[in-house]
Amino acid sequence: MSTLDPVAVFRTEAAECLEAIEAGLLDLTHQLDNKDLVDAVFRGLHTLKGSGAMFGFEALAAFTHHCETAFDRVRKGEVAATSELVAAVLSAQDHMRALVDQPDADHGDIGHKLLAQLQAAVGGKEAAPAATPVAVPAPAGVREAPAKKKNSWRIRFSLPANSMANGTNPLGLLDELRDLGECTVRANTSAIPALDELVPTDLHISWDVTLTSEQDRSAINDVFIFVLDDMELSVEEIDGPTAAAVAPADEKAAPAPVAAASAAPVPPAAVPEFRPVEAVPAKREAPAAVSQAKAAENVRVPAERLDELMDRVGELVIAQSRLSQLASASTDIALRSVSEEIERLSGELRDTLMVLRMVPVATLFSRFRRLVHDLARETGKVIELVTEGESTEVDKTVIERLADPLVHLVRNSIDHGLETPAERLASGKIEAGTVTLSARQAGGEVIISIKDDGRGINRERVRAKAESSGLIQPGQPLSDSELLQLIFAPGFSTAAAITNLSGRGVGMDVVKKTVEALRGAIDIVSVPGQGSEVSLRIPLTFAIIDGLLVRVGSGRYVIPLSAVEECLELSLEEDLRSRGRSFISLRDSLVPFLRLRDLFRTGTKPDVHQKVVVISTGTERVGLVVDQIIGDHQTVIKSMSKLHNNVATFSGATILGDGSVALILDVGHLVAAGQQQEAQLRVAG
Repeated sequence: MSTLDPVAVFRTEAAECLEAIEAGLLDLTHQLDNKDLVDAVFRGLHTLKGSGAMFGFEALAAFTHHCETAFDRVRKGEVAATSELVAAVLSAQDHMRALVDQPDADHGDIGHKLLAQLQAAVGGKEAAPAATPVAVPAPAGVREAPAKKKNSWRIRFSLPANSMANGTNPLGLLDELRDLGECTVRANTSAIPALDELVPTDLHISWDVTLTSEQDRSAINDVFIFVLDDMELSVEEIDGPTAAAVAPADEKAAPAPVAAASAAPVPPAAVPEFRPVEAVPAKREAPAAVSQAKAAENVRVPAERLDELMDRVGELVIAQSRLSQLASASTDIALRSVSEEIERLSGELRDTLMVLRMVPVATLFSRFRRLVHDLARETGKVIELVTEGESTEVDKTVIERLADPLVHLVRNSIDHGLETPAERLASGKIEAGTVTLSARQAGGEVIISIKDDGRGINRERVRAKAESSGLIQPGQPLSDSELLQLIFAPGFSTAAAITNLSGRGVGMDVVKKTVEALRGAIDIVSVPGQGSEVSLRIPLTFAIIDGLLVRVGSGRYVIPLSAVEECLELSLEEDLRSRGRSFISLRDSLVPFLRLRDLFRTGTKPDVHQKVVVISTGTERVGLVVDQIIGDHQTVIKSMSKLHNNVATFSGATILGDGSVALILDVGHLVAAGQQQEAQLRVAG
């Protein structure tokens, strides 16, 4: 049984906390007077500071404390929230992330520079109010404003026995309580076992604290927010006389157990009664139960375990295919029944696992709010980011590999596409430009689009750059789609000068290579003066798919079932009639088709009753002529070897039930080949 590393758990939860802080800061940029957002950011910073101190990340806790203090002043109304303050804390958040990932590294004077930036953002707003009480004394006969009322609280808490082993430091909690106000702390040692039964790593001490503070109950809860679900906590408000009576009584009672301890073990009755469970008010039990129930609904599982489980399910699917093949050749009815049952169960297991691997694209889109915010400040442009279809789910592998390409596309839209505010106003547009990230599912693909309402792609500049770079011959005829695809060529850039954002011609090349590695395709639509849209069509998953198993000559191939529209029969007479034209009439429209037998050069004669499998990607369709349709097949995708990476016709391979290998056809490449063939025939005809 593996034991989770407490530091690794903290890093995971700290990353989530930093993401929540960043989201709150970005929301605050548009609503600087929103008190709820200020409170949310403050709570996130407070949690990060407290948990960092508990797990030994002292540098993180000390640095975060300054940001927390700044937002505490905003929360109290001492200073106003400004865009400069938000930008300063966003920059500081990047440093916090570095302190989480590399706490022992030398970060130089980055922290001091960021704190100076933070002080400048806060200090300018506090100077005038701070001088007012000193410069203007209260007039005679006028009472000063009453000080904020101090409340007294009795706090009794105990932590789980394994809390110190998990990285929780109770002294850090006591220090945070002391920061709230005047504290009297008494430790209850009655639960410490005899020496021969004592486990050094276990915690057996509980605490009784009397706190006098101007803070309210929520500030006390914030101290324990990171450990609240696993501890026993009682917080009772007491009035002034009671507080005075409680403290001396406790102070007098405390020395007695200590003195007795040197002579003999202390009987339980000698220690003041400490019952945190009974002391918790009934109204707090329900929220605790709800919190534990919510925590139980979600389980953290490392991604590597999901990948390993997927490999096991893939092997199970292959074994099930072998069993189905044996059962189909047998006359044993019981064997066939068991084979069908296992096929059903393996299919359900596969579908369940595929759902586990799916991640909403919201996790990907949320990263770009910060990018757009920073680029807007850097370029001086007014930019609004709009996201659509965030609930669309994609395989986690796709999410991981699409992050960098989307960064390049968003940066390209902002730098090349969107105009400056002055240019937009001069052309009759609103000052703020819009970048839209959208996702939607279409069959077995997910389409992720990046759209802007900027100036569009200048086709003359693209052609001139391509001709000067030798990518095309001067005056070479190109369709609009082919011309726009040139921007993905290695080293291609229409930028006049190299900047931090663009000009080196590597970003769009990375996009194309990554999308092709994912067996996807890129579509571009651009209207001069209205903007551009780049759409990435990516398969939903790369593990197990439903496929259509076909035979061409003596070889067997798999066509992804999600791309199949319909199957038609192609008689020998129709095949001979269509020689030289390779079109089939399908409901009053001509669909080009490819003879896979000729494409793969099988050297075999065609079957008498050939079949045409019509496949599509987006709005484009093409037919594939095969000799036989064998049937559907659960396909476990295996990657091609390095020697076959450049074979564009196939996207992978799979193992059949008899142990032989079937290649998986790349639908996107075949559709493109069919459309190219159609264009050539139309030009020739």
